[in-house]
Amino acid sequence: MSEENRGLLETFENQHPNRDYEIEISVPEFTSVCPKTGQPDFGTIHITYIPEALCVELKSLKLYMQAYRNQGIFYENVTNVILNDLVESLQPRWMQVRAEFTPRGGISSTITVEHYSDTPPEELHVI
Repeated sequence: MSEENRGLLETFENQHPNRDYEIEISVPEFTSVCPKTGQPDFGTIHITYIPEALCVELKSLKLYMQAYRNQGIFYENVTNVILNDLVESLQPRWMQVRAEFTPRGGISSTITVEHYSDTPPEELHVI
C-alpha cells in the first residue's frame, strides 16, 4: 500500500535551496487501525525537515495521511513508512517524523524516526 499512498504526495520547488531552514508540519487528526484488534488508532504526526530541492504540497499530504484511515498497521511501522515515503518523494537534507498516539488501555506511545542525507548529522544546522 505504501507505493499507492506515496503516489498521492505532490511536491513543489524549494525557492531557497541554498539556505538551511526547517519546515514543521503537524497532523493532529491522524487515524489508522490496529491490525491485531481492528480498533481505531488516533494520533498526532509531527513532520520536521530541512528541504533540499523540493517541499511537500500540504493538500496532497492531507490526502496521503487520510489514506491510512482504514489501514491496519502498527504504530512503529506506519511511522517508518511515512518517513520512507516522504524521503523518497522529497529527498530532504534531514527529516524527522514523530508519531504521538493517544493512550489505549492506559499506555501511550511515541515513535520517532529520522533520515539524514549524505551530509553527516554533525554538519547539519538543525534548528
